[in-house]
Amino acid sequence: TDRKKFHTAPVGQAFRLRPFHVLVATGGGYAGYRKYEDYKVEQLEKKGIELPVKLASEWEVALYKSVPTRLLSRAWGRLNQVELPTWLRKPVYSLYIWTFGVNMKEAAVEDLHHYRNLSEFFRRKLKPQARPVCCLHSVISPSDGKILNFGQVKNCEVEQVKGVTYSLESFLGPRISTEDLHFREASPGNSFQQQLVTKEGNELYHCVIYLAPGDYHCFHSPTDWKVSHRRHFPGSLMSVNPGVARWIKELFCHNERVVLTGDWKHGFFSLTAVGATNVGSIRIYFDQDLHTNSPFYSKGSYNDFSFISNNNKEGIPMRKGEHLGEFNLGSTIVLIFEAPKDFKFHLKAGQKIRFGEALGSL
Repeated sequence: TDRKKFHTAPVGQAFRLRPFHVLVATGGGYAGYRKYEDYKVEQLEKKGIELPVKLASEWEVALYKSVPTRLLSRAWGRLNQVELPTWLRKPVYSLYIWTFGVNMKEAAVEDLHHYRNLSEFFRRKLKPQARPVCCLHSVISPSDGKILNFGQVKNCEVEQVKGVTYSLESFLGPRISTEDLHFREASPGNSFQQQLVTKEGNELYHCVIYLAPGDYHCFHSPTDWKVSHRRHFPGSLMSVNPGVARWIKELFCHNERVVLTGDWKHGFFSLTAVGATNVGSIRIYFDQDLHTNSPFYSKGSYNDFSFISNNNKEGIPMRKGEHLGEFNLGSTIVLIFEAPKDFKFHLKAGQKIRFGEALGSL
């Protein structure tokens, strides 16, 4: 009778497993496992050992997409806006610099105490002389990053990395009205790729640039062109690092992205900013109506906006090297454009490149 009485609840009440918690735990654990696998692949590649392509199955993609990356990215964005105490700024930013190899000597402001929060640090500006813009070549790199792939578009398929492709039409979306872009008239025999090519004898080219977290986060105009149209695809925010791009087919078609289309002196030109985990925020400086990673979106949809109006028949003119937009952390830029057959890239797959350096020319 002197023993204390312990009151117990039914097991079902004490330990409830809700579907959301199961998905987060399972998906998060699997994402961690994939990260470890990617690390092993990178180590083998450094040793010169090339592994065969092994694509994810449908259930693996579905499991990865079950991780609430959009919610986590919005939380990350809010955390980035929190002002850090002055005494904490240097330790926090120094850890980031050490982890991702950031070169602060290129920053316009090298003093770490100047950046009030992580968002300001990510969007730091560079010294004017840090990135000279190449004047000799017609197309320059719009950002710092790593070249994942480049070349001609063939059979309406684009390579995101070597051996892994995605559909050109799925990526850019349905054909845009001829009022916005000067497409040739569609005919039953023309493929989507042929409809984009406006001049006889031209070819369609592509280039994929991956921005790592330590890279300069702004992107610029890669050439002189006019932006006529913006198409925003709300979607997933899966990682776009080379390991995941090698694993998930049509990764860039799954993820949220902003497609800017227009024309340059040789015809069709497009630049697409692809979102990724913790990079739900994609900003285009001249487009104040764009809001990415919004909780109010419809899966599989897209939103169109035309820069052509009665008062502006030309669209938005962009000069080569001009500031165009920025990411919150790091992500991917995809260029798809029309050019004559003698256009040549001055690149190697896997090379590091910096904004302003040459991509290719005639």
